[in-house]
Amino acid sequence: MEEVTRPSVMEIDVEAFKYNLIRIKQKVGPDVKIMPVIKADAYGTQLNKLTSLMNKFDIVAVAIVDEAVTLRKQGFDKEIFVLNQPYKDEIDKIIDYDITCGISSDSFLEELGRREEDITVHIEIGTGMGRTGINPVRVKEYIGNVKKYENIKIEGIYTHLSSADIDEEYTLKQLNSFKNAVEDATEMLGELKYIHASASNGILFFPDSYYNLVRPGIIMYGYESCDKANQMIDIRPVARLKSKITFLKEVKAGTSIGYSRSYITTRDTKVATIPIGYADGLKRALSNNGNVVIKDVLCPIIGNICMDSFMVDVSHLKDVSVGDDVYIWDNDNITIEEVAKRCNSFNYEILSTISPRIPRVFINEE
Repeated sequence: MEEVTRPSVMEIDVEAFKYNLIRIKQKVGPDVKIMPVIKADAYGTQLNKLTSLMNKFDIVAVAIVDEAVTLRKQGFDKEIFVLNQPYKDEIDKIIDYDITCGISSDSFLEELGRREEDITVHIEIGTGMGRTGINPVRVKEYIGNVKKYENIKIEGIYTHLSSADIDEEYTLKQLNSFKNAVEDATEMLGELKYIHASASNGILFFPDSYYNLVRPGIIMYGYESCDKANQMIDIRPVARLKSKITFLKEVKAGTSIGYSRSYITTRDTKVATIPIGYADGLKRALSNNGNVVIKDVLCPIIGNICMDSFMVDVSHLKDVSVGDDVYIWDNDNITIEEVAKRCNSFNYEILSTISPRIPRVFINEE
């Protein structure tokens, strides 16, 4: 990895990631395979770039074909599954890079069937997410259509649970619908290599949904998939977002700070400038509405978040200097969930939208 010179970085704890995988494996049992969801640069952590780590899995899941292509170019040689049905113009890449994709539309199936090359698919069943997937009553019909094409091999069947954390009755209805679809599929195809329904919340709350494959997402990175997640599984956050103080000044009462003069000092104030802003993924909603951690002390953000920097009131710190570490979240004094709450968002968005221009630094790596 190139030497990092920028003062703003995201620290990624590889050992914490491995720890979380162990806890997930203990929960689902030895007979259930883990397919890690590493879409969106592994939820912003870029752990997907550690090919030696990814090669420990027999199959991984991404969201789009280009993510799969990137993995192949990095040297990942196991199975890659694209969760979302691709677009017809991506079929060449699917073939060239040996990618497995989810399918559920008739038109895309026809496009695949026009090719001479072998293509592997999982059939998505729409049990109630309201997004993609075939109607469960069409399983036999759809499989019959797939079997018309000799080049298409069905290796799996799957669904997505929309509300496993908040609606038991609805989730059980989804799972029952999927169970019927699986029975129809196995009646026509025999034993399937992969049957999967559970992402993070399914793993936590519905052990009968594991089948032979699960798709952990946010909990694999050590963050809560719902309010009760930490009661259900012991996980460790993998990411800390940090920067450094690059400028310090003392200003008088009545001094405006930042764009639009959204903050006016009410007393003599020591102000630190931190070189990370909304272009780096720091939400502008934190303007005058958040804290950072310096020397294990909370320090308030003052003024509007700028594109490349923001300002902090450090008047209450007895000893503060240029070069001191600044944590936007450190998982102790400030959690990513606290940051998300202040932004009227949730941890998935905060983690996955930190800009690629913030270097990722892997710690506790073998």
